[in-house]
Amino acid sequence: MKNRKQNSEKTRAQQGLDATDSEPYKIGAHTPYDFHGRNLTAYGGLLPIATMLEKLGFQQLVEQMITVKRLTRSMSLYQFVLSIVLAMYVGFSRLYQFRFLEREPMLVGILKVLRLPPQCTFWRFLAGLHGSVAGQLLKIQQTLRQRVWDAAHVELPCITLDTDTTVHTLFGQQIGGRKSYNPKNKGKKSYQPILSFVAETREYIGGELRNGDRPTGSQIARHLENVFATLPRQVTAIQARADSGFYCGEAVEAYEKRGVQFIVSARKTARLVDQLKAADWKCSPRTDAAGQCEFSYQPEGWSQAYRFLALRYQKKPPREAREPEQYQLFDTPEYSYRVFVTNMKEAIDLLVWFYNQRAGAENLIKEANNDAGLAAHPSARWAMNCVHFQLAMLAYNLNCWLLLFSREEQATTETLQHTTLATSRLRFLFVAAKIWRHAGRVGVSYSDHYAEKGSWQRLMDRLRSVAERNHAFSPVIVGALRL
Repeated sequence: MKNRKQNSEKTRAQQGLDATDSEPYKIGAHTPYDFHGRNLTAYGGLLPIATMLEKLGFQQLVEQMITVKRLTRSMSLYQFVLSIVLAMYVGFSRLYQFRFLEREPMLVGILKVLRLPPQCTFWRFLAGLHGSVAGQLLKIQQTLRQRVWDAAHVELPCITLDTDTTVHTLFGQQIGGRKSYNPKNKGKKSYQPILSFVAETREYIGGELRNGDRPTGSQIARHLENVFATLPRQVTAIQARADSGFYCGEAVEAYEKRGVQFIVSARKTARLVDQLKAADWKCSPRTDAAGQCEFSYQPEGWSQAYRFLALRYQKKPPREAREPEQYQLFDTPEYSYRVFVTNMKEAIDLLVWFYNQRAGAENLIKEANNDAGLAAHPSARWAMNCVHFQLAMLAYNLNCWLLLFSREEQATTETLQHTTLATSRLRFLFVAAKIWRHAGRVGVSYSDHYAEKGSWQRLMDRLRSVAERNHAFSPVIVGALRL
């Protein structure tokens, strides 16, 4: 027997880095490279888009609603429409830019083709579509919107409609181009399309490509009636805002006929200026104006008198007075005025604040023009440009619908944040991925360092749960989106 001290203490855990951890990658000027990688894509974010469209039955809608007599050979009608919309969503708004996506693995995998056809094939496809296809695309968006609202559990009984026009300068000989209102390129021909948006969800609800002339009262009324007919069934009350370009009796009658609460900026007329001079002006402590007033006034040709609100501003110094006149601000020798016509009963300061929120519609139009390719008219043909217009707005709406599916459970219209299409591309679309195939199955692998992994998985779980039951789509989000 040996008498010595036994060491029975537990072995301490190693405090430093594990020896098995890999070293960081060191990339420098002499790092070797090759082009042997296969099925790598930079547009991994197209998977949620493809999932949403498949679950909402986009292919069936296209095949049922779009009527085309001319048969396509290289791809089907649905594949052509889907490829154009996805290319616009990715950021390629010009047809000649589609060549950069010719063999993009994610895109051709969604389309189930080996490669995209050349630019001339896409051009002939759009040129072969009749002008009525633009209206059919609007009906497809209407059906998709209703399904999205049902599946994303959107319950908005009251919405706000923002209607506005924009100017697309033309540099060729496009049909319908007119020399009209074009503040940035004076004297050049342009288009002036009309667009309407839902302020709460930022969705494009309806619109059309127009020539460069100012829209007439009958055209404005027809546009509003078409928009009212495409609203989801959850909507029972409407509030509307519009600038002075929509100040006419026909628009007001269209609002009244549908029971809409509206506020529209007024244009300067001699009779209206006389009313302003004779009005009872008071101080306006809750606005930025020097005075405010309201009066009942019936413009010439209108069926009845309406409530008019006005704000009065002190005249600016002569040097600053030579600045361009604002679209909703007109001058007299003594004051500058902002005037509105409305059928709402709230206080003046609240209605002015409510109208000022209409500026969000201008940002949405800017997003559609710059990011969705709305202003990239591909042809001199009118019908072709009209169809392209609706395809671009469908690509814009895809982003809005994805945001509805990815929102938080407790979100409301006040807390619902709108992520622009440009930002959504950086966060959710331009995601590197690898497409693999094994044992007859195809899958997509993403980086384990992807920052939006949690949001991505939640979105995909919701989208894959979308299903139609008894001719209706069950909600995949427990909490409803309300005011």
